[in-house]
Amino acid sequence: MSSIRQRTLWVVLLVFGVSMLAIGLVSYHYAAHEIEELYDANLAQSARLLEGLSQTPLPSERREALLASLESALQRAERSDKRLAGHRYESKLAFQLWDDDRLVLRSSSAPLMPFTDQPPGYTHSRVEAHDWRVYVLDVAGASRRVMVAERDDVRGELIRAMALRTLLPDLIGLPLLALLLWWATGWGLRPLSQMAAQIRSRDPSNLQPLTLRPLPRELETIAGALNRLLERIRRLRVREKRFIADAAHELRTPLAVLDLHAQNALAAKTPEDRREALTELRAGVARATRLVAQLLTLARLDPAEETRTDHRPADALSEVREALAKLSPLAAERHQTLQLEADEANDWSLDEEPGAIDTLIQNLVGNALQHSPDHGQVRIALTQDERALHLTIDDEGPGVPAAQRARVVERFHRAGPGAGAGLGLSIVDRVLQRHGGALALADAPGGGLRVIATLARRQPVA
Repeated sequence: MSSIRQRTLWVVLLVFGVSMLAIGLVSYHYAAHEIEELYDANLAQSARLLEGLSQTPLPSERREALLASLESALQRAERSDKRLAGHRYESKLAFQLWDDDRLVLRSSSAPLMPFTDQPPGYTHSRVEAHDWRVYVLDVAGASRRVMVAERDDVRGELIRAMALRTLLPDLIGLPLLALLLWWATGWGLRPLSQMAAQIRSRDPSNLQPLTLRPLPRELETIAGALNRLLERIRRLRVREKRFIADAAHELRTPLAVLDLHAQNALAAKTPEDRREALTELRAGVARATRLVAQLLTLARLDPAEETRTDHRPADALSEVREALAKLSPLAAERHQTLQLEADEANDWSLDEEPGAIDTLIQNLVGNALQHSPDHGQVRIALTQDERALHLTIDDEGPGVPAAQRARVVERFHRAGPGAGAGLGLSIVDRVLQRHGGALALADAPGGGLRVIATLARRQPVA
């Protein structure tokens, strides 16, 4: 694609050229009309002069001598040297003075026959292979007729010459105008060129905002959008580095443990030792898989992520039941009981980010099952008010001291030797923040930990 300067220049020149052509055509039309009027007035004026000359109160002998002298002078002008001639158009202007059917006086360029037999006024006539513009004037009180004529090619030549002289400055000035416009557009687009040069010269790792001052208003919007994009990319890179660092830090130990179990299985001397090592290896793989899933979930919910998944209407009670059904095998393995309390008659609708409630149940109830003893019970209660839904989970584990509850939502904070990677409550906290909710910790009535997750409800449409 051509540059903005070239496109602007071509559009401006096209508009200017078309406008100039239209103006030139209109000017030519009106100028031609005015010239026609001017020359018609000159013809009428010349006819009046000849009328006055023919009406001079002289004796007939002296009038005849005067007319003969005028005709002789006109003939000498036709035959004289060009240096002494009046004008090159002189022979193309003609007049006749008729007395009835007798030609009394004529110019050297006039024919011997009448120009026209039309009544007085303006007319066009073709005489001796030429077209003439003729003005006929009948002398008042006499039988004389004055005819003054001008060849049409003279008028056309004058009009063309005048039009060319009028348009010639525009034709000469058009290239100069193009150069001035090229310079002007270049000067006007210089800030854009400077911005493009600064972007081209930047190091790929440099994500600092563009600093161009002053900027035209049109470029401030572009610069602002670029700076916001650079800031988003910078945050995404920080997020990516943090995720890689977290993953490397947290996976180092589980992978080392897996390698140790594999070595123990290879070095086992009895089938029982090998089976025990392989069992530990499978448990370690399950823990590593859970850790990777939690890291990916936390990365997806990271605050640095600008995009947000559209929320959709959901039935919270159905979502909770489906999530608990997935955890039932885990509870059955340790003979634990999952108890859900909710009023079926209530409206459990809310706007949910897809998978949010499932993520909450998997982490909160999963933690409760992990910390509760075998044959223990985990109670889940779903309640509501006008503005929010409340998910309450009580376990029978050791609980969390009040002094440590403010830190358990921090990444990789572990509440004891049997804890996981320390990511579950961080994930829950992020999900609740994205739903306008909050997380609260308290003591369960029967001992253990109570976790209350609040999600903002869908506001009714008025």
